[in-house]
Amino acid sequence: MTTTANALAHLRRPRLLIRAARCGVMDYNRRRDLKRVLHSATLPSPSATVPMLMEREAELEATRQSDDAGYSVVRHVEVLIALMGEARLLAPTANAA
Repeated sequence: MTTTANALAHLRRPRLLIRAARCGVMDYNRRRDLKRVLHSATLPSPSATVPMLMEREAELEATRQSDDAGYSVVRHVEVLIALMGEARLLAPTANAA
């Protein structure tokens, strides 16, 4: 958990991506949005979801930095929104310890 929280704290992305994700996280609905982002019918726990989302986000960031024509800024923002939303669900657990 500390490793995940540390990795999230040190995540550096373009300001516009982060601002867009922060706007979207206010309307984040785990049941609706996470299924779409993960392409899954089941919803894993937030502690299992965050590492998966971090991996997907890292792949998107690598695609963005390589100037790949297949890069989707919309997909990147969706994953960042889900990552922020899931991280918020972990926050109370981290504060309780």
